[in-house]
Amino acid sequence: MATDPFPQHLPTLDRLGVTDPSNVSSSEVATEWLNAFSAAITQCDTTAAADLFLEDGFWKDVVALTWDFRTFEGRKDIKKLLDARLAATGLHELCLLQEPLNEPVLQKVYHDFVWLRLCFGFTTKYGKGTAVVYLVPLPDSKWKAYTLLTCLDSLTDFPQKLGPLRNRDADHGSWEEKRRQETEFSNNDPTVIVIGAGHSGLETAARLKYIGVPTLVIDKNPRVGDSWRDRYKALCLHDTIWYNQTPYLNFPPTWPVYTPAAKLADWLEGYANFLELDVWTASTITKTSWNDSTKTWTVEVNRGGKGTRVLTVKHLVFATGSGGRPKVPDIPGKASFRGSAVHSSEFKSAANHIGKKAIVVGCCNSAHDIAQDFCSHGADITMYQRSSTFVISAESVAAMLGAVYKDDFPTELADTYNTSLPWAVVRRLHQRMVPMVAETADKAILDGLAKVGFKTNLGIHGAGIMSLFLERGGGYYIDTGASKSIIDGRIKIKNGSAIESFTENGLRFADGTELQADIIVFATGYGDPRDFMREVCGDEVEITRVWGIDDEGQSAGVWRYCGHDGLWFANGNLALSRFHSLHLAMQIKAIEEGILNKADVVI
Repeated sequence: MATDPFPQHLPTLDRLGVTDPSNVSSSEVATEWLNAFSAAITQCDTTAAADLFLEDGFWKDVVALTWDFRTFEGRKDIKKLLDARLAATGLHELCLLQEPLNEPVLQKVYHDFVWLRLCFGFTTKYGKGTAVVYLVPLPDSKWKAYTLLTCLDSLTDFPQKLGPLRNRDADHGSWEEKRRQETEFSNNDPTVIVIGAGHSGLETAARLKYIGVPTLVIDKNPRVGDSWRDRYKALCLHDTIWYNQTPYLNFPPTWPVYTPAAKLADWLEGYANFLELDVWTASTITKTSWNDSTKTWTVEVNRGGKGTRVLTVKHLVFATGSGGRPKVPDIPGKASFRGSAVHSSEFKSAANHIGKKAIVVGCCNSAHDIAQDFCSHGADITMYQRSSTFVISAESVAAMLGAVYKDDFPTELADTYNTSLPWAVVRRLHQRMVPMVAETADKAILDGLAKVGFKTNLGIHGAGIMSLFLERGGGYYIDTGASKSIIDGRIKIKNGSAIESFTENGLRFADGTELQADIIVFATGYGDPRDFMREVCGDEVEITRVWGIDDEGQSAGVWRYCGHDGLWFANGNLALSRFHSLHLAMQIKAIEEGILNKADVVI
């Protein structure tokens, strides 16, 4: 924590100067605060509304007031938000939610940290949303908001075509031809092209389709799901089924807790079919041009044997993954190596390397999976660790997620709770939780790894897996078994010395040692997600940043305006894609319907 540059501190009982308020009525406290807040909002008294927050409180907004992903810290900036956007958005009809899973509840986060969570529904000029507030007690028996989330759930005039709004017409024989024409866009061009038919692309397309935006998905692979199907055979999701549900279509109750990649690939193929998404596979975009006057893209598509189409669309959405091109370190002497050297994206299975010598360069999720695959197939396997790795057991991750991602808990509400806190608060909470997990549930694993020389860390500024995922998109391993193989010596570790060069038989290191190998797999990650955008749009389209977090702790350029009109990025794991695909779709719909003009949103 000595090098921690962040000024925020959790409002512990000691800092607030109060004792444990465990005997209060959660409902009464929530009602009193919300009544005061609602009155201030109704009267457009932004000073009074801001005063209901701690001096260092937060307001996080997901497209409800700002049409963006924003976090405002401190009363001054919260008031600035309300002065700019309260009248413009018409925030009203604040209503306390009191169902069993969203009713006010007092939560003891740590022994010295307590808050009261309440939820309320709200309406704006354009839609309805859900808010989550975390109140903390003050010495005068009053409660003030530490954080507030406002999250838009739907557009009033353009609801998702679900349930009662689904198509009610009987179809007597025309469905197949109608679907063919829809998929071919025989009579019109789409409004949106989504590039990539992985989970993010398909979920974004589904959200757009059922909010009334014609959308075409284009993928270079022969089949939907190939982005998962073509990965290494041992790949299995490291987080749980409840965290990875897909919008509009849940996994069946027979589905395993941890999904094999090939199974997910087949699910996505079915998902596209069942939700009637319009997908062109085996297709590539060969040329694009942006017309800033008409705010349209002209897109030339090679359909791989079906000719070429030129389409005019309003929006391009890149759903090509959180990384760009495979990254492979430039190591001298590769031509002299007599074995094979591949990036993890090209590796399929260790089944063809039984009894051989293998090196995996890298020490995060893919590296461990591949090393364990070699180990399971009887290979002599060494993992080369370039820098320390954050390691957490799959059981600990499941326990963290399991508070809300579980059976009989609505996924939509779980997603809202999961995004309800600003990153500055999440970071502080995780800086407490991560060392506790390391010293308790995962102590045996981490101690065992240390004994064999495997270097671990606690994440960026000690904030664990979330800091690494949000800021770097990697740098961690969710342990599904490879750690035990390392501890037992079945996967050997090499670290502490840089790779100097390839040799005929393997790799030479700066300390003079050499590791022999028949195959070397570089599990060394991927480049910038803008790589694919540049290939399609050219270098003249400039985007400052896509992955990572901005100064407010929000996504830098994913699911939100990235700096260029008509250009979007839809990247992230299944949970992020499921939740924020809706917010991206609502932004695009609002632009198309004339509701949203970015120039009008000035704070």
